[in-house]
Amino acid sequence: MATTSYSILGQVSPTSGNSSLYPSPAATQTVISTIAICNVTATAATATVYVCKANGTTVATPSTGNAILYNTSILPNTTQTFTIGLTLGPYDTIYVASGTASALTFHAFGSQVA
Repeated sequence: MATTSYSILGQVSPTSGNSSLYPSPAATQTVISTIAICNVTATAATATVYVCKANGTTVATPSTGNAILYNTSILPNTTQTFTIGLTLGPYDTIYVASGTASALTFHAFGSQVA
C-alpha cells in the first residue's frame, strides 16, 4: 500500500549558479503544490526555476528548455507564491537560481507518494 506524506519538501538560498531545491527520491511520485520565493533584501532580485526530468537516474541539465520561471523579478522584502500542482517522477529534480547571491530563498511544499 502506498504511503503519502505532506511536508516542506525543500528550502534553499542559492549563493551562485543553480541549486537543487528538491530531488524526487527513487520509487517516489511527488506533487509540488506550491513554490514560494522570498526576497530577503531591500532590492529587487530575479528568480529562475527549472524542472528537470530524469532519464533513469540521470537528471537533465537546467536550461531554458526546462525553465518554468525565468529571470522573474521578485520585489524587495516580499514573498511571491506559485501554486502549480507540478508532478515529478523518481529522480526528477527542481533547480533554482537567484540573479543576486543570497537575495532569495526558495521553498517547495507538497506531498510524496512512495
